[in-house]
Amino acid sequence: MGRWLRLALTISRAATRPLAYSAARWLAGVVAVVLSIAWPALARAQTDEIQVYDAEIAKPGVLNLEVHNNYTFSGLKTPRFPGGLVPDHTLNGVPEWAYGVTDWFEQGLYLPLYSAASNSGAVLDGFKLRELFVVPHAADRTFFYGINFEFSDNARHWDPSRYTSEIRPIIGWHLGKLDFIINPIFDNPFKGFNNLEFAPAVRLAYNFSETWAFAIEHYADYGPIGHLLSAPEQSHQLFLVADYRTEPINIEAGLGFGLTPASDHLVAKLMVSRDLN
Repeated sequence: MGRWLRLALTISRAATRPLAYSAARWLAGVVAVVLSIAWPALARAQTDEIQVYDAEIAKPGVLNLEVHNNYTFSGLKTPRFPGGLVPDHTLNGVPEWAYGVTDWFEQGLYLPLYSAASNSGAVLDGFKLRELFVVPHAADRTFFYGINFEFSDNARHWDPSRYTSEIRPIIGWHLGKLDFIINPIFDNPFKGFNNLEFAPAVRLAYNFSETWAFAIEHYADYGPIGHLLSAPEQSHQLFLVADYRTEPINIEAGLGFGLTPASDHLVAKLMVSRDLN
């Protein structure tokens, strides 16, 4: 972590005006915190969704569709588990259907999960149900929070466990033009408490306007909480992300870089969403 702290100090000293100096020092400190949280560990399983949840949901009565796609340009050449997909040169994706039930509850369905894998061709990976509970009107609050539950039915090549779930708390702050969001995720293979896998995700974003935002995101996996992975087994990725938001459509695109030998080295993600009614 020493080099990240030195980098943060260098960024802060680059500002010359008093206000810019103060803002740069604050931002550099937050960057250092983000990196220190995420540094020890990307999830080892395949993923259809590379996203940090911000507690914003569809309005009551509105049906929203968000299409997720990610492609590994350079990744691991062997499956992460016997019979799994080879990450290298593989496309993963899913349409996510979401319906606003109330101003604090959104129902979601991921169907169908799909992949075009370098070792198997086009395959279907299963489906997921999602229950998302949030504080109402999160976008208008300085501090916001929520929790997301997902329940998955997985194909054998997608996950070694047929049935899994995800518990995703959401904690975040809107600080002027800055957003800082943490999702301390627990993946549950239903094999006991000690086998819950801790896979936090973190996002630091700067909103240049109501339309454009740029962010740094980190996706990490510490492994099962009862027997955490050793440092060489851990993997993590840092994403550079751009968001384009308009009334009819939202687009999020990012490029992720693996920071350990256990990570996929280069991954691109694209998410496109819009309300259908």
